[in-house]
Amino acid sequence: MPTPLPATLAQALAQAAASGLPRPEAHMLLLHALGRPAHERAWLLAHDSDALPAEQARRFASLCQRRAAGEPVAYLTGRKAFYGLELQVDARVLDPRDDTETLVDWALSLLPAQTPSRPLRALDLGTGSGAIALALASQRPQADIWASDASADALAVAAANAQRLALRLNLRQGDWLRAVADAPAFDLIVSNPPYIAEGDAHLPALAHEPRLALTSGADGLDAIRAIIHAIARAAPARAHLRPGGWLLLEHGHNQAPAVRALLAAAGFARVQSRRDLAGIERCSGGQWPGNKPS
Repeated sequence: MPTPLPATLAQALAQAAASGLPRPEAHMLLLHALGRPAHERAWLLAHDSDALPAEQARRFASLCQRRAAGEPVAYLTGRKAFYGLELQVDARVLDPRDDTETLVDWALSLLPAQTPSRPLRALDLGTGSGAIALALASQRPQADIWASDASADALAVAAANAQRLALRLNLRQGDWLRAVADAPAFDLIVSNPPYIAEGDAHLPALAHEPRLALTSGADGLDAIRAIIHAIARAAPARAHLRPGGWLLLEHGHNQAPAVRALLAAAGFARVQSRRDLAGIERCSGGQWPGNKPS
């Protein structure tokens, strides 16, 4: 016998809780089904005895079923909050994770808020929705922020987000550093590349997200190797990083030692890692040798 449609908002939330849906996710999906902004959780609690029209009840039930099947909440609602920005996202791009804000924090610490003698130039490789690049652009409007991706679909999402947020990005399509082969050297390069190993046991839970944005070879480090090697092996006249510039990379929870070793072997100095709020080494980076540019 099918479950009857809930008659009130409180009943809808109770049914979602009984099915195992976390309360914050249920709130977001119910607000979306009602056509209300995601930040109105207080309104939802104050109106939990309100009647729930059948059309919205069916829509909420469908959203809950899709979430139970593993579809990210960001894809269901079409939006994701990241570093104070509301991004529009869909299945063409990776669902931005809160942990990636660790990478943004580190990048911002290397981009001074005061304008130097020339605009600093930063590049986000594999930008996806544009989350990292747009966060940098929002906090450092005087900087020259570039973003690249091999996927035309992903760049379309990033471009739409940039336009909607009125933030300026220089977007390029191409595979890693090939996308900016003709660009001047950067002061900072950041990337949240694919870093999950092929065959990882967690992949089935990520089936709704683009596989190319998730996996990278047998150990998950192929993309990170490609980025590091492209920078280290570039001829001085075609350098991707200016002397004293930094490369920052997000990686898996247990990959920091391997990524630090790759950076050190390629000639990077001051190689180090940063921990996320859970205490996990989430990002590693290093400085390209030479005097810091003025």
